[in-house]
Amino acid sequence: MRKYSIVRIGSEYVVQAGKTSILKVSSRRQAAKLVTDAAELLQQEPASSEGEEPSIGREAPEVS
Repeated sequence: MRKYSIVRIGSEYVVQAGKTSILKVSSRRQAAKLVTDAAELLQQEPASSEGEEPSIGREAPEVS
């Protein structure tokens, strides 16, 4: 898992994963909540898709 950090730039906070800026928000509390939520989602095991069709189908693009 990547290391997340929150950096203040002016009046905004930037969420970073490693050295990559990911998201800009207006409050530190909101940035911290987003980092926590993302970390929890990344720790969850993916749902088993064995024998299941996707819930949203995708049509093939038309070639002209």
